[in-house]
Amino acid sequence: MLSEKMEKALNEQLNFELYSSYVYYAMSAYCQSLDLVGMANWFKVQVQEELFHASKFFDYVCDRGGRVRLEKIDGPPVEWDSPRSAFASALKHEQEVTRRISNLVDLAREERDRSTDTFLQWFVTEQIEEEATVSQIVGQLRLVGSEGPGLYMVDQQLATRTFTMPTAGAA
Repeated sequence: MLSEKMEKALNEQLNFELYSSYVYYAMSAYCQSLDLVGMANWFKVQVQEELFHASKFFDYVCDRGGRVRLEKIDGPPVEWDSPRSAFASALKHEQEVTRRISNLVDLAREERDRSTDTFLQWFVTEQIEEEATVSQIVGQLRLVGSEGPGLYMVDQQLATRTFTMPTAGAA
């Protein structure tokens, strides 16, 4: 069973994961408005990942006898200066997610809640991948600039991304 404090913290993260899906939908819409359909696709796949993460938190809270509490989700930003700026914002957002997950791990360890600590380790590993991937895209966009064939090539590369449901062992 979860402590009240842990249940509240996990619910906050669940709601932040849902907010993350809004952020990435907004970034997808922004890229779509620039006819960068590959980048729009990349962000839409990210929406699916965030919803999967929210679902993991939802199921975990329920499995541990807690109560899921969905909160109002604020609207995300909707404009960026450039595609690179949107991806830089995505990197900053993922760094915030990492910080939040780390705080949850700290709380689980403080409360000696080994089950939650174990559950959260999947997210710790996931965040390494999330930050590295977005950081690489930011770097590529820095190299190619904000227009021209390089931007087109990055857009085409990002169009190939698909959502793959993690295997049962990872979920």
